[in-house]
Amino acid sequence: MQCYSFIKTMMILFNFLIFLCGVALLAVGIWVSVDGPSFLKIFGPLSSSAMQFVNVGYFLIAAGAVLFALGFLGCYGAHTENKCALMMFFFILLIIFIAEVAAAVVALVYTSVAEHYLTLVAVQTIKKDYGSQKDFTQVWNSTMEGLKCCGFNNYTDFEESPYFTDNQVFPPYCCFDDVNGTEPCTKKRAEDKPVQGCFKQLLSDVRTNAITVGGVAAGIGGLELAAMIVSMYLYCNLK
Repeated sequence: MQCYSFIKTMMILFNFLIFLCGVALLAVGIWVSVDGPSFLKIFGPLSSSAMQFVNVGYFLIAAGAVLFALGFLGCYGAHTENKCALMMFFFILLIIFIAEVAAAVVALVYTSVAEHYLTLVAVQTIKKDYGSQKDFTQVWNSTMEGLKCCGFNNYTDFEESPYFTDNQVFPPYCCFDDVNGTEPCTKKRAEDKPVQGCFKQLLSDVRTNAITVGGVAAGIGGLELAAMIVSMYLYCNLK
């Protein structure tokens, strides 16, 4: 009985923290959706590079809503000893865990396919919006400045873009020796000293920190498994 009470208390505290994290993510997600530029100014190139691939605001709102629901169900189920809430908590967490494992497997097996698709989408968007969409242009400028890179693949991504069409030059970040823009970044200068694309730079950074990324992923998976085991333990020991 003493063991049961301890596990129940820990379950409530753990899910209360999840609940608070959900509230925080919801708040940040709404902030990013409403005022993206100020988010970029505070969090810098890391946030801007993420915004190339996902709509950070909506992603954070969705993640926050899931954590909010999980935290509430876990706290409510453990505190009131409600079997239905505990079972819902278990199944939602199980679905998330399976989705994460499936995503990891797909990412490992279909890396080249995903990279090809991502390249097509990103490059076409650059050619369409860079230089005409203020927020989009600012996001890319922050990314290129922070990561010391140029475009998604290289300077050729900016050909046919509104920026290149209007100025007949590439962004200054595409010329390795003149990031301050004192001289125009012409095609010849960009060819002479090519700057690596941002996608390859991001992949390089991820590989450099692979142990940290893997450790965090393993830790999250372990917490999810522990939470499922505890919720099922409480469920099975309820009268």
